Amino acid sequence: MARPTATLYTRDGCCLCDEARTVLEGHGFLVEAVDIDPDPDLVRRYGASVPVVVIDGKERFRGRVDSALLKRLLRATNPP
Repeated sequence: MARPTATLYTRDGCCLCDEARTVLEGHGFLVEAVDIDPDPDLVRRYGASVPVVVIDGKERFRGRVDSALLKRLLRATNPP
């Protein structure tokens, strides 16, 4: 089974972003980090809302990643 992938929109020096990466990787995600600062459109879109986590093309989290909600999301998308 392939590892799930998450896009993590981040900024340099963002401690919540580091925490989000740790939580996602702890749940088996392959994390693609995107620094928003070089892209004015991403800065306008996400600004101070980072980290922003996108899974399967859907924005799932802004700010802190809730581990319990992430587990539920994984169960819903990968039923036993």
